[in-house]
Amino acid sequence: METMKHYPFIYFLYERNQVLVYIIQTLDYITLANVVEKGEWEGYELLPSEPFTTFRHEQSDPKEGWSFWVAAEHLSHLVDTINDYIQLQRKSMMTTTAQVVHIVCSESAAGSLRVALAPPKYVIGFPEDLSIGPLWKLDEERGQACRQKWLMENSNDEVDNFVGHNKLKEAIPEIRDIPSHLPIYIWCGDNIEEQCGLRFFLYLLRDQHNEIFLIHTNGQQVIERQWNPNLYEKKRLSVKERLKFLQQWEGLAESTAVLRQWEQQHIQEVSENFYDSLIVKRLKEMHQEQGHVDFIQTGTFLLELLARMDESPNIFYLEYRIRYLIYNGTLALKGIPKSMWDYYVKICQKTSLV
Repeated sequence: METMKHYPFIYFLYERNQVLVYIIQTLDYITLANVVEKGEWEGYELLPSEPFTTFRHEQSDPKEGWSFWVAAEHLSHLVDTINDYIQLQRKSMMTTTAQVVHIVCSESAAGSLRVALAPPKYVIGFPEDLSIGPLWKLDEERGQACRQKWLMENSNDEVDNFVGHNKLKEAIPEIRDIPSHLPIYIWCGDNIEEQCGLRFFLYLLRDQHNEIFLIHTNGQQVIERQWNPNLYEKKRLSVKERLKFLQQWEGLAESTAVLRQWEQQHIQEVSENFYDSLIVKRLKEMHQEQGHVDFIQTGTFLLELLARMDESPNIFYLEYRIRYLIYNGTLALKGIPKSMWDYYVKICQKTSLV
């Protein structure tokens, strides 16, 4: 589909004489689910002798009561085209207005940081928890596809598969394309999600010459902390330190492990079934507290389990292991596992796992 761009408008030549005009309302990336919510569409008709390359919607009247239908694969192309243009505008804004770039794990943490930090600043929120799932070739399309396949088959995080893949695909070049003159602050605490994120960010920036500072958040996830940078230890990373983190990421990315922990200031890979015995043990304890074996809502059980753990792993990974234990006959199921709140579990009477 032929396109033209002049911000905040993108023109799509839908048919021989039909032009779709998308008006960008925010610089938030869009998805298939919100392609209408995050922008505005108008339809126009080219005059018989009017070429698409010279069309400007300001000189025409939009069609009244119009609608259009686009196949899913073409709609996906529209979304990619719009996001590419949004990314270009974000990069331009980063270059012209920001004096520093902040990178933080999780989009919710990034939203809080954008509100709390004084301008001029630019904040990138990384959308993936890299403590779980494959990391192989994650900076490339083939690695992203490999990771997406694993998440699609195992993680029930209630996020549309295309949405998650799209967010990751947009975040990687956004980090990689940070202008070289801007200092970069990476917010990172003593937890596995942010420690994995730190190493991946530095891998993406391996060819950049930016000054990079590590803001250490004293052992807690950054979203749980106050948002004053002066409260934290800020350290400029040396070339040697950056190389060390880079090599550690390369080692992680060559592994087939899908679960990692932060132990004694190191990333440790553990077996996929690492939490299974703990899940069974805690569920048995809750049955004893009940006085009988009855079904317990999975979401309630997981919150209770997390409250008793020193370091909280990804809750959707734990939910994945509960479903695995259902499939292998260790746990019994009531309900439909659309989400952790939609089904109940209990220990099978024949279970011997401790």
